[in-house]
Amino acid sequence: MTDRTAGVEWTVGAALPERRFGPQTHTDIVRYQGASGDFNPIHHDDEFARSAGMPGVFSVGMLQAGYLGTYCVELFGAESVRRLSVRFAEQVWPGDELVCRGVVAELGPGGVAELDLTVSRTNGGVAVSASATVVLEAATDDDGTAS
Repeated sequence: MTDRTAGVEWTVGAALPERRFGPQTHTDIVRYQGASGDFNPIHHDDEFARSAGMPGVFSVGMLQAGYLGTYCVELFGAESVRRLSVRFAEQVWPGDELVCRGVVAELGPGGVAELDLTVSRTNGGVAVSASATVVLEAATDDDGTAS
């Protein structure tokens, strides 16, 4: 874990600190597409995106999933993140500012925590919802749950 989790009381329902990304730019989207090797023109060619009925280019959901991965690693350290599962819900457009949020959903034996996560657009809407399993470095009680 990191200093960013210093004030978190590890109980079910505890909110994690927020992390903001953006505003998203056309360049952010194109750079991710290039790194991923996915050159679908709907993500970088405004004319193509409009011909497909969209108002313009939009981000691929895996970019937001990457932001959630970054969020978890920044909070808990790479060695503590065991699982990340995402569900794409809404598009992210150039100009959108994104907020990653998390809530402790469950505490288990060995200091394991299950988290519910979201990436929301500040102008409304959840773009990605997710769950993650992380190992907390906090001491554990006799019953094995994080304290």
